[in-house]
Amino acid sequence: MSNKPARTLTFKCKACSKPVTLFLQKVSACSHIQPYQGICKCGEVLRHATGQKDAVESFLASPDGNWSHHHHHH
Repeated sequence: MSNKPARTLTFKCKACSKPVTLFLQKVSACSHIQPYQGICKCGEVLRHATGQKDAVESFLASPDGNWSHHHHHH
């Protein structure tokens, strides 16, 4: 078993339920996660990430994918 993340993952589109291939993004949002992104033929953008649980959750919670691993002080 190697630690290298898979280059592609396949997910079902939430909008039309066709399979969509998500590609590993070269530019990682943060060293703690491996972000994936793919666009379905119907236009739905799918995002996924693997890695550190809290980093993944905050990445997926970001609306635009421009998330980075910073803690904002209020």
